Amino acid sequence: MEIRKFGYIRVSSKDQNERRQLEAMKKMGVDERDTFIDKQSGKNFERSQYQLLKRILRKGDVLYIHSLDRFGRNKEEILQEWNDITKNVEADIVVLDMPLLDTTQFKDSLGTFIADLVLQILSWMAQEERDRIRKRQREGIDAALKNGISFGRPKAKITEEFKQVYNRWKSGEITAVKAMHYVGMKKTTFYKLVKEYESVIK
Repeated sequence: MEIRKFGYIRVSSKDQNERRQLEAMKKMGVDERDTFIDKQSGKNFERSQYQLLKRILRKGDVLYIHSLDRFGRNKEEILQEWNDITKNVEADIVVLDMPLLDTTQFKDSLGTFIADLVLQILSWMAQEERDRIRKRQREGIDAALKNGISFGRPKAKITEEFKQVYNRWKSGEITAVKAMHYVGMKKTTFYKLVKEYESVIK
């Protein structure tokens, strides 16, 4: 029985080029029509092409992935998918930039143990790196806030323009919808400022 080869490629955005990964797949003898490409984040495995590939994979097939982070970013889900493909579907996985993660080479229990161990370590490292990045971002935001830099949309203020529009609206000259349009505010913001202004002028 001929071994069927499949490739899986993921790029984070529409702008990223998948050409380099495609070339690597071709070198392994994977036909372009058997290569599945997702152009989206690797935060989970809810990706259309990946799910289609999973439905096609059969026992004895080989799935080629350029690198583990192209497969996914979530540690638990990577392990879950890896085990599902290698143990339930009984297909092989080859990670091109990590020779130890090649289940076609290690068919004995020691080989499986080594692959599982390497996978656990790599996934843990990827998780640690993400946690570090998040921590640095949090520290950066905290430092910016401490220095008076604000994030998000600027707070709406009662301006002279708002007062004039408010008076025209209150006198019945314009509708509330028109008033919101003139001051460029959404309904909730407009009425919040109306309440604030009326508490001052009463």
